[in-house]
Amino acid sequence: MALKQISSNKCFGGLQKVFEHDSVELNCKMKFAIYLPPKAETGKCPALYWLSGLTCTEQNFISKSGFHQAASEHGLVVIAPDTSPRGCSIKGEDESWDFGTGAGFYVDATEDPWKTNYRMYSYVTEELPKLINANFPVDPQRMSIFGHSMGGHGALICALKNPGKYKSVSAFAPICNPVLCPWGKKAFSGYLGTDQNKWKAYDATHLVKSYPGSQLDILIDQGKEDQFLSDGQLLPDNFIAACTEKKVPVVFRLQEGYDHSYYFIATFITDHIRHHAKYLNA
Repeated sequence: MALKQISSNKCFGGLQKVFEHDSVELNCKMKFAIYLPPKAETGKCPALYWLSGLTCTEQNFISKSGFHQAASEHGLVVIAPDTSPRGCSIKGEDESWDFGTGAGFYVDATEDPWKTNYRMYSYVTEELPKLINANFPVDPQRMSIFGHSMGGHGALICALKNPGKYKSVSAFAPICNPVLCPWGKKAFSGYLGTDQNKWKAYDATHLVKSYPGSQLDILIDQGKEDQFLSDGQLLPDNFIAACTEKKVPVVFRLQEGYDHSYYFIATFITDHIRHHAKYLNA
């Protein structure tokens, strides 16, 4: 599949690039960002996928999080896709910030008119890794995933729905129980319809209850002053309770004074890179 390079910038000895390609799953042109550390010049490196939150593109993480130095030091290729299909000419796709464009929620839509394009789950777990493995110096056997907010939800469900596929998972302020929060209810009813059993297949709190799997060490950072935490959008306590019940190891850190922004992410990003490097470089 043809890749078109959009940009390339030297950063901490490596290269931060952005590419565009025609996505089969999403039936549109998609962009993704990829950081190639210095080690990628001489051999295959592990791949760490980042999923961004509502309203974001591939740009937010690479310009605001400050992840490059740690990724360079640990020799990790870091991939950050866009958060939804774009420009699909679907009626209503640009009407609200929390549904449609910039708000794919990392599900495979089953409802018209969304089901033809809004297949972010398959894009992130299947199409994009195949594309990365075929075109860049990554080791397909060493892959991990993390994300923020809607993308934290995405990272958790990708790991929980695919035992053994990802070596590790982490999240910043993830939407942990979307079937019970306003964002999730809006997105899931639009993309997946009214059958709430279909919703549960993309809800980390429900997925962990039936997780069969191989060992998965989960790290979550949550800002204590996060307005969306107090608004009941994130519901981490429900996820922690389900993990505890299933004896799935989770480190949950409530960070005093921090909000939902990239200032919060930038403060703790090195901890998350280290968390993944421990498993990816083992």
